[in-house]
Amino acid sequence: MSERHTVLRSMHDLGLAAWFGGSLMGATGVNGAAAKISDKTQRLPVASAGWARWTPVNAAAIGTHLAGAVGELVTESPRVLTQSGVGRMSAIKTALTVAALAITGYSRMLGMRLEKSGHPPVAGVTEPQPDTPRAVATSQRQMKVLQWAVPAVTGALIVVTSYAGEQQKPGQVFRGFLGRAGGMMTGAGKGMGMGMLSTNGNGRTHRMMAHR
Repeated sequence: MSERHTVLRSMHDLGLAAWFGGSLMGATGVNGAAAKISDKTQRLPVASAGWARWTPVNAAAIGTHLAGAVGELVTESPRVLTQSGVGRMSAIKTALTVAALAITGYSRMLGMRLEKSGHPPVAGVTEPQPDTPRAVATSQRQMKVLQWAVPAVTGALIVVTSYAGEQQKPGQVFRGFLGRAGGMMTGAGKGMGMGMLSTNGNGRTHRMMAHR
């Protein structure tokens, strides 16, 4: 397609980059640095304060990405219908986006739960110790997995987006259009073939009846 959609693509890419980068930095930087605090009762409060300051920025980044993604989907809808492979790629992107939103939302809920837990002693932000309250320890163990799940899924989105960009090259568009057109012609040919077989079968039956 010849039309330019620079604003939409910029919103899509910048929002996704901030979503991925912020989650990765938080897991390695915020949580990692807080775990170095000597006072074990201050590790969770310090990390929670850092994540709370990032949350509004992260929400803006996600909203920007979603707005750009929806806009791109609307403007690229003709390719989804006519170019082979684009519809499947769009479905994968949508599934990854929904998964990333769900994981991010649940992670924030766990983070708020830890933020309200006070000043419990912990070995690390996501690592409890023997005297850590059970409820806090349970949330920490879940957070230990989810803190890496968010950058993993958003990173996968970046990879799929790169593949989608490759699909927009003129050669890929042309081959994808031919692939979709060929599939439609093959389906139509099969339908005509079945109709001819049915007609020939009926004609043969009529001839046999007339001969008798």
